[in-house]
Amino acid sequence: MIRFTTEDIAMPELDERKIGKWIRAVAADYGFSVGNINYIFCSDERELAVNREFLGHDYYTDVITFDYSTAQTLNGDIFISLDTVRSNAEMVGEPYEKELRRIIIHGVLHLTGQGDKTPETKVQMTAKEEKALEKLKGER
Repeated sequence: MIRFTTEDIAMPELDERKIGKWIRAVAADYGFSVGNINYIFCSDERELAVNREFLGHDYYTDVITFDYSTAQTLNGDIFISLDTVRSNAEMVGEPYEKELRRIIIHGVLHLTGQGDKTPETKVQMTAKEEKALEKLKGER
């Protein structure tokens, strides 16, 4: 089950059925099925509090992924700061909706074991995000 909730911010406009189907398809591309994935949309301040409390990091970020996956089943909580998604979209000149979808799938890619800690893996992650975004265009 894929759930979309908010903590301290309005829910973004999403076609939850279409996005859920897309997430399952991308997970399958990496050999995984979807168990329980909870998306929690929040503000920068809430994301910072989560980052400090659970990861010991004192900085803003767009996404924090908590992985509870087992074997080939993806399970996790994915916190997404809509404030940072919006500012990142403006900074790179992309529509907000596209950047939000990129971050939604970024969390799933982390659950499949994809990393982005080095310059090389960041480039690879971006390519995987782009491939997944192309797949979304074909979803109905």
